[in-house]
Amino acid sequence: MHSSLRAARVATYVYFVLCGTLMGAWVVHIPAVEERVGISHATLGGLLVLLGLGAFLGMQMAGPLTDRLGARVVVPVSGVLCGAALVLPGLAQTPWALAGALLVFGFCNGCLDVSMNAHAVHVEKAYGRPVMSGFHATFSVGGVLAALVAAGAASAGLNPLASMAAMGAVGIVIALAWARTLLPAAPASAPETDTGSTEETGTAPAAAPRGAGRRVWMLAVLALMVMLCEGAANDWSALHLKDVLGAPAGTAAFAYGTFAAAMTTGRLLADRLVARFGSMAILRHGAAMAGVGITLVALGPWMWAAFAGWALFGLGLSGTVPQLFSAAGHADPAAAGANVSRVAGLGYVGMLAGPAVIGWLTHVVALNHTFVLLSLLCVITAAAAGILRTGSDRAPRNDLEPVAG
Repeated sequence: MHSSLRAARVATYVYFVLCGTLMGAWVVHIPAVEERVGISHATLGGLLVLLGLGAFLGMQMAGPLTDRLGARVVVPVSGVLCGAALVLPGLAQTPWALAGALLVFGFCNGCLDVSMNAHAVHVEKAYGRPVMSGFHATFSVGGVLAALVAAGAASAGLNPLASMAAMGAVGIVIALAWARTLLPAAPASAPETDTGSTEETGTAPAAAPRGAGRRVWMLAVLALMVMLCEGAANDWSALHLKDVLGAPAGTAAFAYGTFAAAMTTGRLLADRLVARFGSMAILRHGAAMAGVGITLVALGPWMWAAFAGWALFGLGLSGTVPQLFSAAGHADPAAAGANVSRVAGLGYVGMLAGPAVIGWLTHVVALNHTFVLLSLLCVITAAAAGILRTGSDRAPRNDLEPVAG
């Protein structure tokens, strides 16, 4: 059992890297696709809303399907569909074709995102210790990998369509190759409570914990707030250094790099910290750290203060989303997929809304002062972190060996 559980954990890492790579493959080819279709930045911005809409719809469908059919079915199928859909934006030659391509690709990506997160919850439960943040760190690694592959393909003279088709084809092979190592349809052999275990396959699932539904929606609201902060950093960090502090374009680009590097580093460390201090402490202190960082960005007049602020912001936010996803999955193991889809879906809305909200506020106040809103959201998240206190699975754990079901 130990070897199969470790294999399932490795497979989960692979699918997170795959998801990040496929999404990154689209992101790095956006300029080429925009030029091919012949649209403006404003039109592209509107079309990207369809990508988000498709992802949201995919998340809502894949969550219940994962609960019903099991991650061993839904995750690889979603990976195959996502790999196949990657080529569609590269084939588009009109705005309407690109709109349809982005809707389909977003849908497939949303399915993969939620199903692999639901599987990650089951792996974490079987291990008996936090492992969720490490999975999310490898998603970021996938984005870096996509950028490197795209750069290599461009150097080799491949056009964007060929590059996207090749990466999608490799993604399909990987999605199929790792399917058998995922956990089976009913992985939660270890019960959520201490009332005894039932190993017979015909046993009816335990009733959902009291108040689980309301708690999941509260987690979803927190996910919306922290992912709104993340989305704002993605789109406005470089512009802040350039427009507010007068940094050269090359220097300004390092603002987002600093944020992203700090977030990846934090996620690589977060599981150990959760095991020692508990997820509530990570959410509370992480949100507080992020609040301090973005306040430093908003009010600091020096470039070094901005870089320090973006680093603190990324480091603080790094462990928040994995804890919210994990808590949603553990709230009711029988409905882990559906609950993760609610939290991920609303969080994704926040990710998309963040850049737009900041953009709207710039019509009222200076760009750096709009970041005060992000500070406020971080404070609210820190104050509401007690929501993670409920549930024995969220307590600090010191055991470092996986628990065989």
